[in-house]
Amino acid sequence: MRGTGVRERVVLSAAAVLAGLVLAPAAGQAQRRGQPTIPPPSIVEYKPRSTLVVPAHPVPRAKFPVVDFHGHPPNLSSAENIQRVIGAMDSLNIQVMVQANPSSGERLTQQIAAVRAAGHADRFVFFASLDLRNIEAGSGARIAAQLEEDVRAGAVGIGEIMKSFGLSIRKADGSRLALDDPELDIVWQTAARLDIPVFVHTADPAEFFQPLDYNNERWLEMAMFENRRFFDRSRFPSFDDLMAERDRMIARHPDTKWVVAHLSWYGNDLGRLGQLFDRHPNVYGELGAILYDLGRQPRFAREFFIRYQDRILFGKDSFAPAEYPYYWRVFETADEYFDYYRDYHAFWKLYGMDLPDDVLRKVYYGNALRIIPRMPLAGFPESGSL
Repeated sequence: MRGTGVRERVVLSAAAVLAGLVLAPAAGQAQRRGQPTIPPPSIVEYKPRSTLVVPAHPVPRAKFPVVDFHGHPPNLSSAENIQRVIGAMDSLNIQVMVQANPSSGERLTQQIAAVRAAGHADRFVFFASLDLRNIEAGSGARIAAQLEEDVRAGAVGIGEIMKSFGLSIRKADGSRLALDDPELDIVWQTAARLDIPVFVHTADPAEFFQPLDYNNERWLEMAMFENRRFFDRSRFPSFDDLMAERDRMIARHPDTKWVVAHLSWYGNDLGRLGQLFDRHPNVYGELGAILYDLGRQPRFAREFFIRYQDRILFGKDSFAPAEYPYYWRVFETADEYFDYYRDYHAFWKLYGMDLPDDVLRKVYYGNALRIIPRMPLAGFPESGSL
């Protein structure tokens, strides 16, 4: 009888094991596939807290005075707005801001007059915008004439020419206005003669032109913002086609000072940006809104900035004072693994580039003082030697 009991217990144990295998095949298969065995969070719910403890050196104020080449402050026609922006600039060590919002004619002259009346003419410079709508024969001459008027009124550059140039602006005949349309040659020639930079934003990150699938590292941003999806070839040119048009425009005007916004969206491929710089010595790059790409490759980005230190300009793009210190920290420290300020741009952490002081000076202000005419020089060290 005792033997029978042992056999029964063995049979029952085996049955329990088999039942467990039958009841939990999905969990076992999930483990073998590397899948979670409990319901996973969504992409917006998963926000792990890092347990890494490393030295941290926040930088609330830039080490040297800064020219923000890509400023989008609130309209500077009111004393209240001007004083609010000046307060933020002082706290961050931004000495001069380029007003790159669309401004021409009366809108431009009103802001220049308001800044002068507020006693802050040495803290802002203004770029003139271009009306590129409904281009037809003779439009280029009209735009060039308005540009000359705006420069006489105080503008010191063109821009920011928005990404709609090339993407969506239509000519009078309904066709897309290509960046290298010859009707605009007279405008770029006029900029060269006036010795003012042309600040042009072409396309958007290359991922925005790729399918919206789970291999796209900008999936969340594209899913959140429908107007950042440019992968429909029936509606939009490809990223490479836009860059080719832009490069042909630049090549036709070697005497014009071109500044490509956002480092031409080549922050994730600095080698390609270096090729652009090498081909065209009259091209400069502004680094607004691509900090996430520089901060994830700090060693290579540092080498690149040292090599092309005469070609890179600081710019922020959106006016958000709390975000500037992230730039100072990436450029000025060797800190490791710290947050970026906008998680839907990047899921990764940032690392400091620890740039040398002589490179910082050029990126922060030296290159801007060199290429923008009639720049206010007060507040910049060694400005007389630039």
